[in-house]
Amino acid sequence: METQAGDPGAFAHFDLNRVASPAFVVDEAAVRRNLATLKDVRDRGNARVLLALKAFSMWSLADVVGEYLDGVCASGLWEARLAREFYKGELTTYSPAYKAEDLPEILRLSDHVIFNSPDQVTRFADLIAEARAAGETFEIGLRLNPEHSEGEVAKYDPAQPCSRLGYPVSQLTPEKMVGIDGIHIHALCEQDFAPLSRIWAAVEPKLAPLLGGVKWINLGGGHHVTRADYQIDQLVAFLNDIQTRYDVTAYLEPGEAVALDAGILIGEILDVFDNGMPIAITDLSATCHMPDVIEAPYRPAMLHEPEDGVTVRLGGPSCLAGDIIGDYVFVERPVPGTRLAFLDQAHYSMVKTNTFNGVPLPAIALWNSATDELRMVREFDWTEFRDRLS
Repeated sequence: METQAGDPGAFAHFDLNRVASPAFVVDEAAVRRNLATLKDVRDRGNARVLLALKAFSMWSLADVVGEYLDGVCASGLWEARLAREFYKGELTTYSPAYKAEDLPEILRLSDHVIFNSPDQVTRFADLIAEARAAGETFEIGLRLNPEHSEGEVAKYDPAQPCSRLGYPVSQLTPEKMVGIDGIHIHALCEQDFAPLSRIWAAVEPKLAPLLGGVKWINLGGGHHVTRADYQIDQLVAFLNDIQTRYDVTAYLEPGEAVALDAGILIGEILDVFDNGMPIAITDLSATCHMPDVIEAPYRPAMLHEPEDGVTVRLGGPSCLAGDIIGDYVFVERPVPGTRLAFLDQAHYSMVKTNTFNGVPLPAIALWNSATDELRMVREFDWTEFRDRLS
């Protein structure tokens, strides 16, 4: 899977020695630029735009997000709690399935609760009724599988064959729409407008006769709106069109787009030796700090990588043989103590970090490239590893 970003932006001039290693550094000015683009889409498209916490939940920037967007979307109870504690505005919660013991609190916290199948709505009808009788105000949504695939990689394609995500639109009937206030369609991953247009063209004929009582259409995430080549004007026209024709409110749930090219992950080379090629062990781990490098897989862009020089295989400090970040070019053979940074790591990497093998978690720093202000938001010690075990 080829990364769609990797623009160094202001990080091209950032001194990698300003923070301890390893560390994420997020540029607030870059996040604001992305948010301003999304706000422009919201305003001109008359739509609602929510941050997907699953991709970027750096709540120290929650107030900044609130300046531009309408709220956030959560993937379950814990993210919903995070949303209500730190973020402003609306909260939409979707999960492939809910536990009965979690649902009352989710219904209390959320403005929209989206279910993965009509059967779940029926099964939890009593809990929904009890929450409303207690004065809770929320709307119920249904996620649909458009049964039209645009994904490049199956594991990131919600519309893959036999997908567990969303109710197949071909099985939808008026009876299944009873009690449903809105629909949710999410079938994109790091894509521009054309795939969204094709998905809607595939699903609209089946869906149109059933939209009479629907208040909103949530088009999910995966929209790379803040990428330089995204067709923003076409998206704006599309949003206005479907809202006018079906008398609904349109929602978008960007996650990656909020933090695209807004953060780096800084590391340090610990050792270098030869085994068929130069091998460098770093304090950064693919499996612990950038799991998508292995899961996608993809090769993250390295800051200041030259076209020619010495090719070095970079790997992490864990015992996993496959803890390999990739092969990278250096001007000359690096030595222990050399600093390096990988681009576009604010989204997904930060939320997926883990402490396998007792590998330390990267610190989190917030930088403002417009003012050069730098502050350490969070540092982790070994108790983070200890306290998650027993």
